Amino acid sequence: MATAEPTILATSGGHRGGSRTMVEFDALVHHAVDLSGAHGRRPRVMYVGTAIGDAEHFTARMTEAARVAGFDLTPLHLFPRPNLDDVEGAVLEQDVVWVMGGSAANLLAVWRVHGLDRTMRRAWESGVVLSGVSAGSICWFRGGTTDSFGPELRPLTDALGFLPYGNGVHYDTDRGRRPLVHRLVAAGTLPVTHCTDDGVGLVYHGTELTEAVTETPGKGAYVVARDGDTAVEERIEPRRLPGV
Repeated sequence: MATAEPTILATSGGHRGGSRTMVEFDALVHHAVDLSGAHGRRPRVMYVGTAIGDAEHFTARMTEAARVAGFDLTPLHLFPRPNLDDVEGAVLEQDVVWVMGGSAANLLAVWRVHGLDRTMRRAWESGVVLSGVSAGSICWFRGGTTDSFGPELRPLTDALGFLPYGNGVHYDTDRGRRPLVHRLVAAGTLPVTHCTDDGVGLVYHGTELTEAVTETPGKGAYVVARDGDTAVEERIEPRRLPGV
């Protein structure tokens, strides 16, 4: 199953504490599956944990979350070596690719070494829904703000660029991100930048932002654009997703 057009769901959410497991998939992950159109069988979801070094304990948590959700999960590891014989074939077989947060800079470097950047573009163009949280959101854009290089937030401007915008994640919970996004957009370091509060996701068909959605009430999405030598922010009210 593939979507009719390239689809990305870029988020600052998707996980919650579980009742019997450490982590469960929240409404944003389920929405990514809904966007894929998978029905009549168990959805195929690939979990990519490059940004946290393919930490085995979190792969285990994602595997349990997928069991609870009724998904068939395929973990993709690149550390210490790829765990799949045919990485591209496995990616292209998925309904959804869900990319975990962590270090956006390290994710991009490792993906490029292994050619996964090109594989992800082919998957996107073929209709596999690309999604993820934090670093797993920023990677699809031209860049954003990151703590990949240390505790002080810095600009990242060499992401994959499937979407021709900047991306601001954790916009309401990490106090340094909003002012830095504004400075970077005002200076022209980042293009028009799309931002999400925690619990919010942005849906793109092709390269067009078509909808903001949320698993958490009261949260927002934002578009930050350059106006002369300043930045102007517009809030977008997201649609509340049904609970899971």
